Amino acid sequence: MANPVEFPFAKARKITPEEVMAAEKAIKEQFGIDASRVGRPPKNETEKYQAISIRLHPQVIAWAKAEAKKQGVGYQTIINEALLKISG
Repeated sequence: MANPVEFPFAKARKITPEEVMAAEKAIKEQFGIDASRVGRPPKNETEKYQAISIRLHPQVIAWAKAEAKKQGVGYQTIINEALLKISG
């Protein structure tokens, strides 16, 4: 297999906002995808998480990261699920 040639990003021109809008419109017309709303759907107020700062023992964090790696999710998700499980 030949070495892949890298795209010369330094030489590429920047696209204009009008070109971005035209591309988004074309994608929406052709595929029915609204490019302006990509990603997770918005959560309602009862599902939103609250950002906090907390100090945890290093063993807790190591456990959560190991579990997260096994399950393919973030370690904060593991901690949150464990806390939800014990809170009833």
